[in-house]
Amino acid sequence: MSVAIITGASKGLGRALAEALAARGWDLVLDARTEGVLAEAAEAVAAYGTRVEAVPGDVTDAVHRAELVAAAGKLGGVDLLVSNASALGAEPLVRLEELTLDGLRRALEVNVVAALGLVQEALPLLRASGAGAVIAVSSDAAAEAYETWGGYGASKAALDHLAAVLAAEEPGLRVWAVDPGDMGTDLYAAAVPDDGDPRPVPSAVVPGFLRLLDERPASGRYGAPALLEER
Repeated sequence: MSVAIITGASKGLGRALAEALAARGWDLVLDARTEGVLAEAAEAVAAYGTRVEAVPGDVTDAVHRAELVAAAGKLGGVDLLVSNASALGAEPLVRLEELTLDGLRRALEVNVVAALGLVQEALPLLRASGAGAVIAVSSDAAAEAYETWGGYGASKAALDHLAAVLAAEEPGLRVWAVDPGDMGTDLYAAAVPDDGDPRPVPSAVVPGFLRLLDERPASGRYGAPALLEER
């Protein structure tokens, strides 16, 4: 049995990916800050018949990160770590001249510092897996300059670079930074509440993530839409 840790797993992409992995027989450790919503998501995912541990908490808390890895260890190890939890820095998003430094710090702390801290905590188990993989959920805002997306985009660009360096330092692992593309999520709605244009549901892009797990290409940065088009 394979074991995955997924942060930000109570809704959106995290939950969709959790359900897809559970359908394939993966055991899961799921993280989110809101206990009730996470419990509901974990119950739905567990209906696939796999073991699911819901561990509520904030990924910026080192104790919580240790709890996530310990829970995975009890299930057998860590074969996949998905850093999906994200903070925008401002809701709705604002221009850089208005972005508070505390907001920027929060985005960096959640999107970059906590992601690295969780990798550090899980690294011994990832190495021991024999097929360990890390997915850092990125954004097109990490590579493109969009007005109001500066703080969030900067944090995701930093996450991309950390993933690239981790791949160089840990050649025994697969480390993929993945841009999921446009999705209709609560995060996007909070970022741009006035944008009512339809967007794909998160489950529509999950097959791109599954393709990485199936084919295990070289570590690097990938776009889920391109992975879907090439199938």
